[in-house]
Amino acid sequence: MKPDFNTMSKPELRAYVMAHRNDNEAFYTLVDRFRADSKNNVQYPCPKTPEDLAQMEKAIQAKIEELEKS
Repeated sequence: MKPDFNTMSKPELRAYVMAHRNDNEAFYTLVDRFRADSKNNVQYPCPKTPEDLAQMEKAIQAKIEELEKS
């Protein structure tokens, strides 16, 4: 009998997937969770100009400062 993947925490589900690598249902449930968590993330396009690169560097520096504060 398989566990209920929807009630498992992400670390528990990951451990299950690592122990049961052929269980596609568990794997896809874990992938769906990661996708759901990443929808709120800001995505930046690959810099194509020097201005884009400068903007990317500012965004990275701001994120580093944010992480250092917390």
